[in-house]
Amino acid sequence: MYHATTHEIRVSVETTFIDERSAPEDSQYFWAYTVEIANLGEESVQLRSRHWRITDSLGQTQEVQGAGVVGQEPVIEPGDTFSYTSGTPLNTSSGIMMGSYGMEGPNGEPFDVEIPAFSLDCPHVAQVLN
Repeated sequence: MYHATTHEIRVSVETTFIDERSAPEDSQYFWAYTVEIANLGEESVQLRSRHWRITDSLGQTQEVQGAGVVGQEPVIEPGDTFSYTSGTPLNTSSGIMMGSYGMEGPNGEPFDVEIPAFSLDCPHVAQVLN
């Protein structure tokens, strides 16, 4: 599991390779990732937007931006968590994702929260570190 804490908001990510949605013979690989966002602070916050950078093992980068996550803009109260699962395809057997969430504090002030960089690795392919 991968973790990052910014402005008393902890973001944790866990990944799973999805064999049923992958076709290595066609260079199609798919991962699910589950994100847990924990409010460690003393004030409620609302997740307003997301910004992802997804890079495959050939260095091809895709950026994804938009409102909320999985169709929601959740309010996370102090001491509470919000979790969701989503997925991403790649044309290579490994890659990396990272990004940020745009949050809003109780007085409407915006701030960004880091999403930790996390690895996407097909368990059926030997990985080579450079």
